[in-house]
Amino acid sequence: MSYYDITWCVLTEIVGDFGFKEFANNGGIKPFLIGTTGYIGVVYFLIRALQGNTILMVNAGWDGISALIESIAAYIFLGERLDKFSQYLGILFIIIGLFLLNIPLKRKKEFKFPSFLK
Repeated sequence: MSYYDITWCVLTEIVGDFGFKEFANNGGIKPFLIGTTGYIGVVYFLIRALQGNTILMVNAGWDGISALIESIAAYIFLGERLDKFSQYLGILFIIIGLFLLNIPLKRKKEFKFPSFLK
């Protein structure tokens, strides 16, 4: 599975989240429009990501990439911090999970009954 569309989904989600956070705290039409535009982008890229993929993989990829990228963006641009070391460890587990999702599992050769037993 390609993470291209999921990554764009996450980036537009960040725009939406940051816009809606500003709107929630300070009001204003501009932050509301930024948030809404971000979430319109989310819908577009989610549809693209779902083409040819399972919901299970798209959702897992989106959750993981979103948690990672949005956490980094909130840390850098908004100055937000987590309270405990264990929370940062949780983000590390998300990264490990993303790698595990991309490891192709070797499938055992499918067992076939001998033709005389069919």
